[in-house]
Amino acid sequence: ITKSALLQIKSLLFDKKEKNIKFRVYITGGGCSGFQYGFKFEKYINKKDIIIKQSNIKIIIDPISLQYLIGGEIDYIENLNGSRFIINNPNAKSKCSCGTSFSI
Repeated sequence: ITKSALLQIKSLLFDKKEKNIKFRVYITGGGCSGFQYGFKFEKYINKKDIIIKQSNIKIIIDPISLQYLIGGEIDYIENLNGSRFIINNPNAKSKCSCGTSFSI
């Protein structure tokens, strides 16, 4: 996870003013390339979730998504297209032109 992503997650968590919130990263089917990334805040951890703790932030990933994310890096970017979290994923064979979906 990049410094930019950590700072943005901390900022969003501060805005929520809730304790024990975790940042979930997951993969779902969809988009023009087959798979897409998802990000959301959650209070609860599932039994099989993998927990990655960095700078007092808990990032949770389910085991199925993890197999597609190994070696990837979470980043946060701001450009003319807006601001968003992205994943630099070495496992992705291709991705769509807007960068929101990918194929393996």
